Amino acid sequence: MIRFLFLFLLLSILSSSISAQRAGSGADQIASFAEPLDFIPTTGTIGDIPVNMHGQTTYINQRYPNFNAAYSGPNSLTPDRSMSYTWSGTMFFGARLAPNTDVYFNPEVVSGIPFSGLTGLGGPTDGEATRAQGAKAHFYSARAFVRQIINQDGAKVLLEEDANQIAQTVSSNRFVITAGQFSTLDIFDDSRYAKDPRVQFMNWGNMTYLAYDYAADARGYGWGLAAEWYRDNWIFRASRMTTPYSPNVLAIDWHILDHYGDQIEVEREHFIGELPGKVSVLAYRNKMMLARFQDATNYVIQNNAQGTQAINNVRTNNQFKTGIGVNAEQALTKDLGIYMRAFTSDGHTETMAFAEADNSLSIGMGLNGQSWSRPKDSVGISMMQNGLSSFRREYLQAGGVSFFIGDYAGPGQTITYKPERIAELYYNALVVKNVLFGINYQHITNPAYNAARGPVDVYSFRLHAEF
Repeated sequence: MIRFLFLFLLLSILSSSISAQRAGSGADQIASFAEPLDFIPTTGTIGDIPVNMHGQTTYINQRYPNFNAAYSGPNSLTPDRSMSYTWSGTMFFGARLAPNTDVYFNPEVVSGIPFSGLTGLGGPTDGEATRAQGAKAHFYSARAFVRQIINQDGAKVLLEEDANQIAQTVSSNRFVITAGQFSTLDIFDDSRYAKDPRVQFMNWGNMTYLAYDYAADARGYGWGLAAEWYRDNWIFRASRMTTPYSPNVLAIDWHILDHYGDQIEVEREHFIGELPGKVSVLAYRNKMMLARFQDATNYVIQNNAQGTQAINNVRTNNQFKTGIGVNAEQALTKDLGIYMRAFTSDGHTETMAFAEADNSLSIGMGLNGQSWSRPKDSVGISMMQNGLSSFRREYLQAGGVSFFIGDYAGPGQTITYKPERIAELYYNALVVKNVLFGINYQHITNPAYNAARGPVDVYSFRLHAEF
């Protein structure tokens, strides 16, 4: 009953907002398209060096009640009522060493306990859980990079003051080089409506394409080089990033000429009736020591290794993994927009660093609260479908277990395969200046691609503050 009331509330808000927009009301949700300023203030200076400092902290608490499960395996989501939480704190330090050369450093601290040790779902429910390693707080460097901008002739564009961005005016035609430690997702697959689990949707499938096995360590960061070419309303991106030493571990493999994650992206921005939108296409190619599912399936059968992580026994060097996807978004009014992501990976090899999915589709919308006089509030609604390749599916159905999923519990009890489907809703409310309180609901059908388990209803709240 609670989830139906929550859904009714969100749909009512959306309906009233759309009606108000058609009547002519609106808010400047698209401030990034404002005219550039002539004078650009910075947070401060040290000597003659412009510097800035920002910070954020986020607490997410998630719970689900008991759900039906015909059986459970070694990497299943526990069917018993459970609670999960994550807490993170990040500082964002920046300095402009030269007119177009910035350096940034982000120390971070995280603690948290994810559901079932982060196993049992294709699309995990908390994007912050990628960095959680238990109740004890862990401190580490999230980012440490240099950014060089090379301006060419073009229109002036304002880059506003923000975390990891000292305000400046740049050309619409420019090259941007980023080198050092950062996340692949800092550069690729940007989205106005579904990107940041600290303030938007929480599920991994709304952080980026769920089937995009982007190069990163277990926390989602890596080292590498990225290049961007902005050409008016076109953007071309390419990068090479380090891989983990073995799949889903923190240790980095520094042999970046032998083991690496490459990606390229082409993005085109546009306006429809003065409302912004964009379409982008992204492709990746990883190379490292990985297990092929066909080899792992053969190992399970030949060695009666059901219920084990047989992929650990068949890894070979110089394996490739590839994928391609499209991301589209469009503002429908000044406070309402829609988005869509679709992606497919080749599905022959195990997950290197992200989620257990070989194809994924997500659609949704984001809205701010201008029409009900709460312009800093926001609402989001999304639907996701995640799927597995025939190779990964056969491995699981033979009794194999992979890093995040594996429901084998005895003969005939592996998975009754169906695509995993997730609906997600959230509402964020401004409590005081720069402090948000949010509620979130996720309904998961066929968790870990198994129709014999679920559905699962996850109820969440979060507190987010920044300066």
